[in-house]
Amino acid sequence: MAQEIERKFLLSSGNANSWKSLAFKKIHLHQGYLCNNSKASVRIRIEDQHANVNIKSMTVGIARAEYEYSIPVSEATELLHSLCSKPQIKKVRYLVMFAHKCWEIDVFEGDNEGLIVAEIELESEDEIFDLPEWIGKEVSIFERYYNMRLTTYPYSQWTTKEKQGD
Repeated sequence: MAQEIERKFLLSSGNANSWKSLAFKKIHLHQGYLCNNSKASVRIRIEDQHANVNIKSMTVGIARAEYEYSIPVSEATELLHSLCSKPQIKKVRYLVMFAHKCWEIDVFEGDNEGLIVAEIELESEDEIFDLPEWIGKEVSIFERYYNMRLTTYPYSQWTTKEKQGD
């Protein structure tokens, strides 16, 4: 079974932008969901000039089953406009290397503007890794930070307490 082990973090308020000088790649993402139920979500995503369909289990936590398949960008565009629910996720992903690990910093747009989440994919759930100074509170177990959830409860609707990571 394919498995994703990922941890999510907010950025620390004191060093919130210090990661930008470390970014080595910038990717524009547009994604929407065909299906969300208690077992899985099915996502269509365009990443610059590439597209895929992704099936991810709805397990809450840092490890989830995940399957991903390439599809033509023209078909992804058609699916996003005709079959995927609204609102959709638009964000810019910055890739940053720190201590031999690649961090993905997602800067959300649209209904989720103002939300910035740092993610790191791991080889195992107990893998030890170094935290950069710009990493703040871990939010891996909070479902509201999942992209799928951001389509039904966008950041623009969160309370001040929720935006602070509580």
